[in-house]
Amino acid sequence: MKFTLSIAMNPLDQLGELARAAEEAGFASIALPDSLFYAETVDTDYPYTPDGSRFWTADTPWVDPLVAAASMGAVTSRIHFYTSVLKLGSRNPVLLARQVGSVAALTGGRFGLGLGVGWLPQEFEYCGVPFERRGKRVDEAIDVLRLILGGGMVEYHGEFYDFDKIQMSPTPPGRVPFYIGGHTEVALKRAARVADGWSSAMMKLDDLRSTIARLKELLAECGRAGDPFEYQAVCIDAFGLDGYRAQAEAGVTDVITMPWVFDGVGFDAPVEPKLEAIRRFGAEIIAKFEE
Repeated sequence: MKFTLSIAMNPLDQLGELARAAEEAGFASIALPDSLFYAETVDTDYPYTPDGSRFWTADTPWVDPLVAAASMGAVTSRIHFYTSVLKLGSRNPVLLARQVGSVAALTGGRFGLGLGVGWLPQEFEYCGVPFERRGKRVDEAIDVLRLILGGGMVEYHGEFYDFDKIQMSPTPPGRVPFYIGGHTEVALKRAARVADGWSSAMMKLDDLRSTIARLKELLAECGRAGDPFEYQAVCIDAFGLDGYRAQAEAGVTDVITMPWVFDGVGFDAPVEPKLEAIRRFGAEIIAKFEE
């Protein structure tokens, strides 16, 4: 099992130091969150908190995840980056392919693309994209991304996206892995059908265990039972060596965590206590977990 550092909602001037510390501590990856903007009023509840409320404010920093990956990639050499998860529904996949290919090339292939549909109607509306039929549109957008990022001269003629032969260079140095986020049956089926892994939001261990079991059933139905597949988890009730071992037994392959939270250190705190928490996590958890 691998460990991934989440940098959600941290000040931008701390990201380089956090990335370097995570690499030195033995983290495999950095998870990059995504939020386009803070709408003053919303038409629907946030789906991953018990009461549907957002746990951030209009002033919380949400750096573009692709820009963040390029910036942190420039000051590291081994650690990987992936979006967790980028909202594809409100984005144009041709433009996104340009960005993803650039980041993958600039980081030497140390980039994975975690994708979700998006939960907020305003993000679709204000970006000029219909909220209706968003799932079908995302399925087609994933096809477009795969096609363009595969390199060479390609064309696509679908219901939502249509273009004649184009080529984007540079081509990513290797295959960009796709991870699908979401807890619904539709999202799980999409992950089993087209992705290299699945990424959770905040879930309890028992829910993770049952969701991973369901994903394995769906992978078998798709003829992919033997394919490599990652299970990236934000677990909210299993911590410490015993908790992480329980996650591994449940099928989690990649724990997403923010170590300073265990010390009561807030997102907007100075960087030093965060760096110390990362180093301690590396020594007390990652090193011992690998023994």
